[in-house]
Amino acid sequence: MKARFDYQKASPDAIKHLFGCQKVYAASGLEPRLMHLVELRASQINGCAFCMHMHAGEARKIGVPDEVLDTLPGWREAPWFSDRERAALAWTERLTRLAEPVDDSQEYDRLATHFTEKERTDLTYLIAMINAWNRFGVGFRREPE
Repeated sequence: MKARFDYQKASPDAIKHLFGCQKVYAASGLEPRLMHLVELRASQINGCAFCMHMHAGEARKIGVPDEVLDTLPGWREAPWFSDRERAALAWTERLTRLAEPVDDSQEYDRLATHFTEKERTDLTYLIAMINAWNRFGVGFRREPE
C-alpha cells in the first residue's frame, strides 16, 4: 500500500511535539530492552509495520536476541522474558486493547510488584506514546524503510 501523504511535512509542529515526548521517556531510566519490547509489542497489536520494523531493528542494535523478538507475541510461553518484562508486556497489551472489557487488577498488582510509581507512570507514558505513533503509521500507511 502506498503512503497517503507525508504527515511530518503536513504538520511539523505536531510531529515535533511527538518527538519531544520521545525524549522524555528515553530519559526515564527504564531499561532500553524493556522499552523496545513494549514499543514492538504495541506495534504488533496495532499492525503498524513501520513501527514494528523500526523497533525490532533498534532492539537488535542493542543486543536483544532474535529468539526474543521472534517469540514476543508468545511472551507468556517463552522462557527468556523476565518477570519485570512480563509485567510490562501485560500492561502494554491491556492499555493497547482498551476496548476489551477486562478486570486488570491482577495485571496491575503484578506491575506494582516490579515497578515503582514513577516507573509505572513512565511505562504508561511510553505505551501511550507508541500507540499515538502507531495511529500515524497505520492511519497514513507509512511503509517500513
